[in-house]
Amino acid sequence: MSRNPGKIFALVTAILLCGSLLAAAGRAQNSGGALRLNQIQVIGTHNSYHAGIAPHAAKLWQEKNPQGFNGLDYSHRSLTAQFDSGVRQIELDVFADSKGGRYAHPNGPLLVAAAHLPPDPPFDPDGVMLKPGFKVMHIQDLDYRSTCQPFVACLEEVRRWSLAHLHHIPIFILVETKQGKAHPPDQTTVPEPFTAATFDALDAEIRGVFPPRELVTPDDVRGHYKTLNEAVLAGNWPTLASARGKIVFLMDQRPVGPIYREGHPSLRGRVLFTNAVPGEPDAAFTECNDGPANKITELVKQGYLVRTRTDADTKEARTDDTGRRDAMIASGAQMLSTDYPSSEPARWAGHYSVSLPGNAVVRCDPVNTPAGCEVH
Repeated sequence: MSRNPGKIFALVTAILLCGSLLAAAGRAQNSGGALRLNQIQVIGTHNSYHAGIAPHAAKLWQEKNPQGFNGLDYSHRSLTAQFDSGVRQIELDVFADSKGGRYAHPNGPLLVAAAHLPPDPPFDPDGVMLKPGFKVMHIQDLDYRSTCQPFVACLEEVRRWSLAHLHHIPIFILVETKQGKAHPPDQTTVPEPFTAATFDALDAEIRGVFPPRELVTPDDVRGHYKTLNEAVLAGNWPTLASARGKIVFLMDQRPVGPIYREGHPSLRGRVLFTNAVPGEPDAAFTECNDGPANKITELVKQGYLVRTRTDADTKEARTDDTGRRDAMIASGAQMLSTDYPSSEPARWAGHYSVSLPGNAVVRCDPVNTPAGCEVH
């Protein structure tokens, strides 16, 4: 067989060039350039707005329902302070208040007065609660103090921080829609129900703060695929590089998903990703708050975005029980929600807290990224 030196040289050059390109691609992925949005793991906070219960109301709760109070005995710093300390997923509980004033006069202060306790500081000195718009709190009338109010103000705080840190890891905002009665129901305000129109208003408030270029929406992930679920199973999440500096909105409550999807098949035109059943057309994000870890791992491997909780109701924090925390971190869930990020450790013996190895803000997901992956 004759040998052509020119052809051999060209072939060797092509092989070397191909190897260089593959190496460059590997380096790009390891540095975050080709990583996908679902291939990172971050720390989040549960009820991130929670300012805690005021002192005299807290004393009353402790006397009347000590077990219930124990589950609420935590608080968070401002959203800005949380972001500064490395938190990249927050949770905001929203109540619909289309006319304004529904939650402006909670029963809590009346109960404190009836118990002959001194009044706590006013919770709404500027009258924000009188105006229409979604409100942020945990339990109407009982646990209603927030570090930001109303919902739009919380979003504006997020955006200010985001614009000041343009290359930041995407921020995930979990939105929990509150419409159930509290206990005892005869002493609490009946919440406004969430309808398709209510959700239109919710999307409008979000879009009124964040322009499209600052969001990652279901439409961005679906792309040319027929359903969101098909896109996710095909790995069509945006790259981390393209998602930096952006916000991702997620829905907490699964039962309201069908209402949110009305007129929006596979979440077309919507802002939030629903907490969907894996396999359904709108499935991209799902919650496994209580695990088990092996189920989470399987979902992450399939391509879903998963949020889980590393602790709940102050139980693990009071005993410094790290078993659940460590299992959830290893599960690969991309969002690890806690009441105790490393900057806000528990005050009980052991000072329970949750952080990634090296107290990193972000790391490559331990389940669905290659060995040697790095992200900053």
